[in-house]
Amino acid sequence: MDAVTRATAVMEFVETRRDFVVELLRRMVESESPSTEPSAQIEIRELICAEFERLGMRCRRLRGQSSGGMLFVSPKTRRRGSPAQLMLGHYDTVWPLGTLETMPFKIEGERISGPGVYDMKGGIVQAILALEALARFEPEPAVTPLLFVNSDEEIGSRDSRRTIERLARRVVRAFVLEPSLGAAGRLKTARKGIARFTVTVKGKAAHAGLDPEGGASAILELSHVIQSLFALNDPARGVTVNVGTIDGGLRPNVVAPESRAVADVRVATHADATRIEQAILSLESVTPGTELAIEGGFGRPPLEPTPANQSLWVRARELGVDLGMRLDQALAGGGSDGNTTSLYTATLDGLGPVGDGAHATHEHLHLGLTLQRAALLALLLMEPPLAVTTDNDKGAG
Repeated sequence: MDAVTRATAVMEFVETRRDFVVELLRRMVESESPSTEPSAQIEIRELICAEFERLGMRCRRLRGQSSGGMLFVSPKTRRRGSPAQLMLGHYDTVWPLGTLETMPFKIEGERISGPGVYDMKGGIVQAILALEALARFEPEPAVTPLLFVNSDEEIGSRDSRRTIERLARRVVRAFVLEPSLGAAGRLKTARKGIARFTVTVKGKAAHAGLDPEGGASAILELSHVIQSLFALNDPARGVTVNVGTIDGGLRPNVVAPESRAVADVRVATHADATRIEQAILSLESVTPGTELAIEGGFGRPPLEPTPANQSLWVRARELGVDLGMRLDQALAGGGSDGNTTSLYTATLDGLGPVGDGAHATHEHLHLGLTLQRAALLALLLMEPPLAVTTDNDKGAG
C-alpha cells in the first residue's frame, strides 16, 4: 500500500483502541509512582511488563542501586545482525503519594487529567499502541524495536544513565516519549543542557561589634560570587544561570564564617556548556581571608539539532503529513534522557502526549491528539534506517 493509505490504516486501527487506552491510562495514573518512593513503583512496573508480555515481547526487570529499577523490552526473537531502534520512557512522576486525593484521574470529553498522565505515562501507552500497530501492519520491521523505561528520570536518571548510554551506542536511532511541547504539540529537536553548582565560601568568625576587622565575612564574599554568576546569563545564546538558594552565617552579631549558594545552569550548546562550566569552576574569592570551594557540573548535556537528529525530525514531519498533521519543532528548556542518547545516536524527543501541565496541577492530555501521536510513532518504527544517521549499526541485546 502507498504511504497515505498505510498511514490511514494505522490511524484507523489506533482509533479502535480508544477504550483500551482510557482504561490503561486510568490504571497507570492510579498506580502512583513518585521518583523518591521506589517501593511504590512495583505496581506500575508490573502493569507495564504485563502489557508488553501480552504483545509477545520479553520484559527484563533491571535492578536499580538507588531507584525502583528499570525495564528493558525486546522481541523474543530477531534477525541476527539487524539494526535496532530504541524507545525511551519513564514511569516515575514528581507527584507524592496521596496526590490522587486532590487530583484524581478524570475524563472530560477528550481531556484526560491526573498525576503523571501527561508526563509521561501517556507516552508508555503510546509505545504499547505503536507496537500493536507494528505487529498488525509490519511484523518484521527493518529496524528492531526496543524499549527502555526507567524510574528515576524526574530526579536526573543517575541510576539509569549508564544503561541508557550503553543502549544508545548500539542503536541507529532513539525516540523519546516525553510529552510534546505546548498546545501545538511541537516535537523537541533541541533541549538545553542542565548543570548544578554549589559554591561554598569559607571565612572567619568574629564579633561584629567588638572585633569586626578580625573576621572575614563569607556572606560578603558570597555576594560577589552571586553577582559573578548572574553576570554569566546570556539570553541571546540561550544561557541561563540562576542562583536559587543561599544560606550561611551564625547570628546577626557574628561575622559569617561560612555561606553557600546553589546555582542552576542551562545552555543550548556543548560549546557554551564547556565555557560556562570553566567560568564557574575558575571563580576566585575577592574578599581577603575567604576561600571558595566549588562543586558540580553538567548532569545532562545539551541535545543539539545535529544532522542525524534533524534527519529524524524531517522524516517525522513527512509522515505527519500522511496522517494529516502539521508538525513543528522547538527548543525545550528542560532536559530528558534524550539529552544523553543524542550524544551517541540520532534522537527525536517530544513524541509523547499532546496536552499541558507537566509538573502542574492542571496536568492533562488530549486523547484524540495523543492517539494520533501513537500512529506517528508506529509509522516511525516501520521506517528503514535513514540515510543520515550515526555509526551505530550494531543491534542491542
